[in-house]
Amino acid sequence: MVETGALRILLTGAAGLVGQGVVLACQRSPQVSRLTALVRHPGSLSGTGSELIVPDFLRILDRVEDLAGFDACFYCAGAPPVGTAEAEYRRVTVDTTLAVARAWAAANPDGCFLYVSGAGADPRSRLMPLRVKGEAEVALQALPMRSVMLRPGGVTPVAGTGTRHALLKPLYWGGAPLMKLAGAIAPSLMTSNLALGQAMIALACREHPPATVECADINRIAAGTRDPAS
Repeated sequence: MVETGALRILLTGAAGLVGQGVVLACQRSPQVSRLTALVRHPGSLSGTGSELIVPDFLRILDRVEDLAGFDACFYCAGAPPVGTAEAEYRRVTVDTTLAVARAWAAANPDGCFLYVSGAGADPRSRLMPLRVKGEAEVALQALPMRSVMLRPGGVTPVAGTGTRHALLKPLYWGGAPLMKLAGAIAPSLMTSNLALGQAMIALACREHPPATVECADINRIAAGTRDPAS
């Protein structure tokens, strides 16, 4: 278990919708002593924290020594399921994720790798994004490291955050009231990017976190309520 206020976090996807909320959670948390964003280009992290620049994540094994000294990796990077061809989605979701995870496991054998997957992820799914996410989960769980698969449903951005993807911006702008209502009625379907970050911090502090965390449990953990499996 990580000592209070001593959590050192490596974060991928800091500029994305999920990552922005996770950054806020880390910057506000007394549990976090160090936040480093793993980025391809400088300037992805806003506010406090540092950046580790690796132009090609697929070649990150060449930089294993730079990944040492962290307690947890919050993997929030990914391709949008809308408008992304399967080959590209697989390259980003499986190949790139595993490249980072293998390097992470080599550098931090006692650390915890927390992966933002998605509700319904299943390698047997007929839906391409869920099938590929499920394949990524299975591959990550086979690596020699502690790992947690977080499966949010819909993710709403808190104030000051938002998506960079042009195809998704109208969805979040026009659907915001419905997403908020859905979250109030069915917390098992919706969460916020900030709540995701809060849950990831809480899970990273546990000595034995659950292998998979569904959306309702993300919200419960973020609110400070321990889930039954903890």
